[in-house]
Amino acid sequence: MADRNVIIIGSGPAGLTAALYTARANLKPLLVEGLEAGGQLMLTTMVENWPGFRDGIMGPDLMTEMRAQAERFGAEVMQGDVTRVDLQNRAFTLTFANGKSVTTDSMIIATGASARWLEIGSDRKLSGHGVSTCATCDGYFFRGRPIAVVGGGDSAMEEAIYLTRFASKVTVVHRRDTLRASKIMQENAFANPKIEFIWDSEVADVLDGGKGEVEGIVVRNLKTGQQMTLPLHGVVIAIGHTPNTSLFAGQIDLDGNGYIVTHDGSKTSREGVFAAGDVQDHIYRQAITAAGSGCMAAIDAERYLEGLSHHLPPEAALQTTS
Repeated sequence: MADRNVIIIGSGPAGLTAALYTARANLKPLLVEGLEAGGQLMLTTMVENWPGFRDGIMGPDLMTEMRAQAERFGAEVMQGDVTRVDLQNRAFTLTFANGKSVTTDSMIIATGASARWLEIGSDRKLSGHGVSTCATCDGYFFRGRPIAVVGGGDSAMEEAIYLTRFASKVTVVHRRDTLRASKIMQENAFANPKIEFIWDSEVADVLDGGKGEVEGIVVRNLKTGQQMTLPLHGVVIAIGHTPNTSLFAGQIDLDGNGYIVTHDGSKTSREGVFAAGDVQDHIYRQAITAAGSGCMAAIDAERYLEGLSHHLPPEAALQTTS
């Protein structure tokens, strides 16, 4: 018999919603926060597109409220990081950084996907203060202001085109002299009068003038080495995301980019293992869609557990991690 009914790995909107729903189903879930507790919303400032908050809510505050709601119904939240997962046996085993292990009858993977950064220091420093990795999330904050988009693929063009709804001008900075985006996306971007391009260049620095908010960027031409300063008020980094799936490689099906493949809702290729949020969604990548998929995974896990003859009583689940 496994130690737990269900373990949820990840504490962003998907993981916390799954914890809420499984707790309300009296499954006594264990949620493992991971190294980045709260997910990417912990890196944002004001969230204005979460339903029910007319005036918006700070990202960290939203995560605090979601965690408290899940705990209210009996979810147990554990700080720490999972270093190894064994999905080969019917009772899945998780091993933590402190060397301890726990088994579970079902698992919900909500480890998310990490945005790729420029790794120049100032980009991460000013995250949430003019530097963003999500135009849909933060575009409204740039209304009437010039901004830059870094990248040359479909995602970058999509972000740039979307941002023209708000920004006075969008400058795309790309390392090459041609875009990697699909032909239709290129045509749409080139046809937009608000979008300009700087080719063969990279962002060498993000400037804040000592005020803690973006005031410009330093752009370096990769062919000539020349640098120029571009005054603007925002930078959207669109060079891709990396799904946090290294723990599961070789144990469940991943697509060519490392995202978990799901079917019939949140089911993975391994019976009893479910996935929710950005770890299996490379299209929408929104907090609200992640939360919705967390609900789906919780319901799928509950139905799966109902079919197990050795379903662990909630009282026993409480005792195994005390």
